Amino acid sequence: MFRNVVVGVDRHGGHDPITLAKRLLAQGSALTLAHVFPGTAQIWQRPPSLESPERREAADMLEKALEEAGSDARIRWREDGSAGRGLHELCEIAEADLLVVGSSRRGLWGRVLLGDDTHAALNGAPCPVAVAPIGYAEQPVAIREIGVAYNGSPESDHAITVARALAEECGAKLSAFEAVSLPALGIVPGRMSVAEAFDGLVRNARARIEALGDVEPHAVYGNPVEELAVYSASLDLLVVGSRGYGPLGRLVHGSTSQQLARVARCPLLVLTRTAPASATGEVVAAHEERREQT
Repeated sequence: MFRNVVVGVDRHGGHDPITLAKRLLAQGSALTLAHVFPGTAQIWQRPPSLESPERREAADMLEKALEEAGSDARIRWREDGSAGRGLHELCEIAEADLLVVGSSRRGLWGRVLLGDDTHAALNGAPCPVAVAPIGYAEQPVAIREIGVAYNGSPESDHAITVARALAEECGAKLSAFEAVSLPALGIVPGRMSVAEAFDGLVRNARARIEALGDVEPHAVYGNPVEELAVYSASLDLLVVGSRGYGPLGRLVHGSTSQQLARVARCPLLVLTRTAPASATGEVVAAHEERREQT
């Protein structure tokens, strides 16, 4: 599993992300609790002088989170105008291989007017990001089934590699899921029926996953986010790659990973595009080493 995990703690508490972090943290590895609050960019590894309400609130928040996480956890604080940017810089300083955050508790208008810390954490993160769904700490479960959002892209192939290593580490079942769709312009009257076109797309998608070998295949026709949300209800962890659309595309369309962070019914692991290969390298390397030994 991951060896250097940073958990984002906000004013809603850190129960859900801390619980997920413990599921994904390798035994004897480092766990860091991180909080970002508005202000000029400053970092502490111990509580600063409590000279403002924001700092007092941050201190109380992290003390409660530390009690929950255990005495082995470390604390890092940062003042920054952007929660996402602050968490990313703390991850770089800690050389984290995973950032864990909680799912957004804001509705649509809250996201538009107030911003979304989960969205910000996913956008440009220097390492993979895991998102704990709301209420996860109340009913935590062992990771027994891992699923991968697959579409044949290099990002989804990398997601399969990481998920395969995680599944072997925790003895979990591994499956992959592809949701396909056919643009209206792609339907040519007289050549084949719409139903035949849909069936062909699903068969091809299933065949792509079957070719991976040791992965249970699932494929359907439909909206990827909606179908992946349904698929996630049967999983303990959903792994996705992140291609991104650039700043304008993310603003207008969003991305699959960012939308899934709000609707997935299980924890989500996003292998962000900007993260270096080394961020998941140890997980994959440990998997390959065990395979060679057997």
